[in-house]
Amino acid sequence: MNDQNRSRWDLGRFIKTLSYFEVIPFLNCIQKLIQGRPQNQQDRPNGGKKVGVILVAGATGGLGQKVVQKLRQRGYQVRGLVRDIAKARSILGNDVDLVVADITKPETLNGLVMANVQAVICCTAVRVQPVEGDTADRAKYYQGIKFYQPEIVGDTPENVEYQGVKNLVAAAAKYLPAANEKLIFDFTHPSTELKNIWGALDDVVMGGVSSSNIQLTQNTAVFAGNVSTANSGGFASVRTKNFDPPFNLSGYTGVELRVKGDGQRYKMFLRPDATWDGLGYSYSFDTVADTWINIRVPFTELTPVFRAKTVKDAPSLNTQKISSFQLMLSKFEYDGALNPKFTAGNFSLQVEYIKAYGGEALPQFILVSSAGVTRPGRPGINLEEEPPAVRLNDQLGGILTWKLKGEDSLRVSGIPYTIIRPCALTQEAGGQELIFDQGDNIRGKISREDVAELCVQTLEQSQAYNVTFEVKQGENQANVITWQQLFSQLQPDK
Repeated sequence: MNDQNRSRWDLGRFIKTLSYFEVIPFLNCIQKLIQGRPQNQQDRPNGGKKVGVILVAGATGGLGQKVVQKLRQRGYQVRGLVRDIAKARSILGNDVDLVVADITKPETLNGLVMANVQAVICCTAVRVQPVEGDTADRAKYYQGIKFYQPEIVGDTPENVEYQGVKNLVAAAAKYLPAANEKLIFDFTHPSTELKNIWGALDDVVMGGVSSSNIQLTQNTAVFAGNVSTANSGGFASVRTKNFDPPFNLSGYTGVELRVKGDGQRYKMFLRPDATWDGLGYSYSFDTVADTWINIRVPFTELTPVFRAKTVKDAPSLNTQKISSFQLMLSKFEYDGALNPKFTAGNFSLQVEYIKAYGGEALPQFILVSSAGVTRPGRPGINLEEEPPAVRLNDQLGGILTWKLKGEDSLRVSGIPYTIIRPCALTQEAGGQELIFDQGDNIRGKISREDVAELCVQTLEQSQAYNVTFEVKQGENQANVITWQQLFSQLQPDK
């Protein structure tokens, strides 16, 4: 090409691109120091389990607090559903995402509360307060805990344990994704973190002058710009920073994008390693002008490429380690062939979401109920041998009866669920042996610490799909046994 026909190359934009993606880490560090932000691990986008939000109802309760803590320790995005924001901040701190809602008021369980929610853990419960008095139950002991005649404080068991749970189940059924899908990017609810993940990667890195960006609007991400073939260029793209840890999409069939384009052919890349100029796995897809369509990208149909050239002997994509995503408009297909639906100039591609599909179904609603819910009124039950909650069910407003009705509302909802029925909750240390059973016959105790751990582990156990079980602690320290082995002994509800 004659020098007179070459466009002016922007060296500053080239350096800015390399700095953004930390190809030149020193410059990136200097830039952050100038901006007043020291470089630290929190600047790196987190893949791994940090996909979608886990909504915890009852987040300020004795159990809910522990569930929130354990979820955060494992890198989950957590949202606490609370009624009193000031009280919640004093308990949970300022770093937890909180939404104000009331499960007894269905109008408060709206799209803002449920935005990007992948699963729900419900730990709500009415407050039961012991009251001293001359009653038949005074000075009786159960598992070393003294019980006086209790009374309900605040809302009623019917409102919380049944109507409230039913309302939360109805909201979850409306907003939760399909059970065998994993939401990766939800551009309908843009977050600060999401805005900081994606950046432009155009042909300026090869001397070209194309330019693009990605803007997050209220409902979509818009990948737009201008592609120029000057200076032997001809592509524009947006790419995520490398995720640390990477996404693990093993067990899924592929990824799905919902897009509205301009009739051109675009590419999507998945990159299994964190190197800047490494192997990418590409899929070309056509758009229909001004029309929303769903694009499914099976992992088996991805093409391994290096700088737009196919790599014949490349291994299959390692879906356990997806370090970055990329969207591109290029005048080239592969190995020098031209994109048959490419036009230089302005372009626009809207994206609503990117998600993995075709995985095994996992629980999406975990309800913490109570052992003994089926025993009040059961023929042959000796109330004198039952724990206080069963003996005093009527005095407590039918608390276990309403818990059972709350369970039933979840079972018929169609949401993949796990119902955990712990025995008497204690403040003892966790890490004890757990004993599972089904049929609602066991009695005993279990620490809140262990129930919280059980809630978190259940999120990733396909064996817990549509299962109800009781749990108590054994007499020994926890056995050397996997969670999969523990759950494998359970039978799905009929």
